[in-house]
Amino acid sequence: ADQLIERLQIEGKNSPADLLITVDAGRLHRAKEKGLLQAIDAEKLKSNIPGRLRDPEGFWFGLTKRARIIVYSRERVNPEQLSTYEALADERWKGKILVRSSGNIYNQSLLASIIVANGKVASREWAKGLVANLARNPKGNDRDQVKAIAAGIGDAALVNSYYVGRMMNSGDAAEKTAAEKVGVFFPNQEGRGTHINVSGAGVTANAKHKENAIKLLEFLSSVEVQEQFASANYEYPVNPKAKNSALLDSWGAFKADNINLTALGVNNSDAVKIFDEVGWK
Repeated sequence: ADQLIERLQIEGKNSPADLLITVDAGRLHRAKEKGLLQAIDAEKLKSNIPGRLRDPEGFWFGLTKRARIIVYSRERVNPEQLSTYEALADERWKGKILVRSSGNIYNQSLLASIIVANGKVASREWAKGLVANLARNPKGNDRDQVKAIAAGIGDAALVNSYYVGRMMNSGDAAEKTAAEKVGVFFPNQEGRGTHINVSGAGVTANAKHKENAIKLLEFLSSVEVQEQFASANYEYPVNPKAKNSALLDSWGAFKADNINLTALGVNNSDAVKIFDEVGWK
């Protein structure tokens, strides 16, 4: 995605792109701030996509949702020990937490959401506490955190929900085996709810086929396509009329954090600064 944003900047008015499709509201906000997207006022998109899952000014629109969940070892962790993101900074988890790099946008957006909920001072303390509880230095992608739990390196990890779905349905036997060894937990259910993010899209500032770009967004946000789209990538549909896949339903319903996802982009720079200050590599 960062390469696509850079390409749009370089190409400027000569860009052949009509849509930027990528993951994470933080990245979409970044593209908006750089002047790479244009505002769209389409009633169908407003009807299909809840307000908190799209830019308030119409610069980008969520297409599927993912939750930043806690996965845990079925062998070594009782899910009753789990509660919130914040609780993972407790000393009881020392040497047991796994997570990917702070350079990853998913972790930056999670911390941005915690900043919205708790403020910068408390968020810094949380990040500092989590670093102190790491089983190893941050490395790999979300799949690697699940594999590390299966290998006994750590007991709990922060991952995006769709990675578990992909691993459970993987053609790689080792990935399926690793996924079977972890449980899925949605944190902060007694409070603000689990942090969610989106894959989404925006019409480019120099789109040559603006009307068709809008039609594609409307098509992707329709109930029928949402159900196919979400089932294919193991994410949650953004259209509230669309049904989840059977796998996601098997994990149960959960309360989601209801902040407007624009806040993830607005607070991104503070999140990156905190990660640097606490030594989250």
